[in-house]
Amino acid sequence: MKKHYDPSHWVIRDYEEFLLQERGLGPPTVNQYLCPVRRFLAYRFGNRRIQLKTIRPHDVTGFVLHDSSERGRASLQTATTAIRSFLGFLFQRSQTVVNMTTVVPAVAGWRESELPRFLEKAQVKRLLRNCDRRRKIGKRDFAILLLMARLGLRAGEVARLSLEQIKWKTAELEICGKGAQVDRLPLLQDVGAAIADYLQKARPNCSCRHVFLRANRPFQEVAGPSAISLIVRRTLKRAGLNPPHQGAHLFRHSLATWMLRDGASLSEIGQVLRHRLNKTTEVYAKVDLAALRALAQSWPGGAR
Repeated sequence: MKKHYDPSHWVIRDYEEFLLQERGLGPPTVNQYLCPVRRFLAYRFGNRRIQLKTIRPHDVTGFVLHDSSERGRASLQTATTAIRSFLGFLFQRSQTVVNMTTVVPAVAGWRESELPRFLEKAQVKRLLRNCDRRRKIGKRDFAILLLMARLGLRAGEVARLSLEQIKWKTAELEICGKGAQVDRLPLLQDVGAAIADYLQKARPNCSCRHVFLRANRPFQEVAGPSAISLIVRRTLKRAGLNPPHQGAHLFRHSLATWMLRDGASLSEIGQVLRHRLNKTTEVYAKVDLAALRALAQSWPGGAR
């Protein structure tokens, strides 16, 4: 089998070393930075030889505009932060002629300016049905999507999940979340059955201790949150669903929205999603439009 050539390999390797050793960032954060940088290099150079000194400001702004059409606000903010860091790294190493960190467009950060993105329950069921569980990759994707839909796991948490984190005897999952926070979540019966089906019948036999592996050799863990989001987008397309935002976070938003509609308090939703700050959960109050209408006061002189 012909090995795929990645022209950005050496650039990514040097930048990764910089983030780990000089910036002191942890592997999950480093991976969040590397994914947008890979997209930027692919956008600018494709499969051609990478010549960093040829990067110009219009390449940067063009990429951000291109990327914004496929991502939500939070994801785009992460991407622009990563690109700004990468451009600063290149200038510091004299690999670009000018410092282009200031040309990266800022992404508005108004937390309350948009409604959470979500799918209806019937749409999620339709999505899950489009995982072909007769195939090994379908068993893997089904287990991944079910973990996010039923437990609200983040993409990175799914990608990092190890075999040791599954506590079969106590029916629990040990999840390493943001800020090195460790939580124990119930291993729901349908989730446990999906994971067991994948482990027993589809997961390649190898030394890697991550639960979810790439479908092709060499068998390694899936390539971080971006790979999980790719599975989501691919399955949405097969299901004929085209929501405006198609990242893995769609499932956390959906779960929170369903809980709110079923009468759960914001505090309860925050506990399930493991939010450390109440304001993180408050955005979901906006989706309960019926309750908001009941609280709305009549406008003086307006229609009654």
